[in-house]
Amino acid sequence: MNKKVETISQDEISKSQIKRDAQALKYIGLKLIELNKKQLAKIPGSDLLFHAIEVAHKIRNKHEALRRQIQYIGKVLRTEDIDAIRLMLDKLNNKHQQLTHATQQLKLLRDALIDQGDPKINALLNTFPCLDRQKLRQLVRQANKEKKAEKPAKAANDLLLYLKPICL
Repeated sequence: MNKKVETISQDEISKSQIKRDAQALKYIGLKLIELNKKQLAKIPGSDLLFHAIEVAHKIRNKHEALRRQIQYIGKVLRTEDIDAIRLMLDKLNNKHQQLTHATQQLKLLRDALIDQGDPKINALLNTFPCLDRQKLRQLVRQANKEKKAEKPAKAANDLLLYLKPICL
């Protein structure tokens, strides 16, 4: 009843970890298949990877063939720069969240312009010299009047619309 116990060194990777890594690569491959051609053009990768994705697009409605193709894409992804691909996928998938965050930052900038006045306008003009100083000051002045009179913030919204195409 002497059983030999093997010790696993720190450098060895368990079989379960290898399987988890392969599953993760297949999942990334599946996400790559879901992208359209314009989005795929932004993904860094080899011609072999893009050819495999193109084949997967052609066999979309053949379930078993698509499953095998996804496994093949996972295999091809082992040789690719997976961190760069993940980063670009995150950027493509979170574009709406990034736009929402940028809009919130722009609203904070608008509020700071209304509260601080000329010093903030000068700082903004240093950052974005293409803005019109006169129009900016006029919109800030109108927004301040509306804020003091407790009227609806029409000028503040106009200021936001003026800043949006330039500052985003």
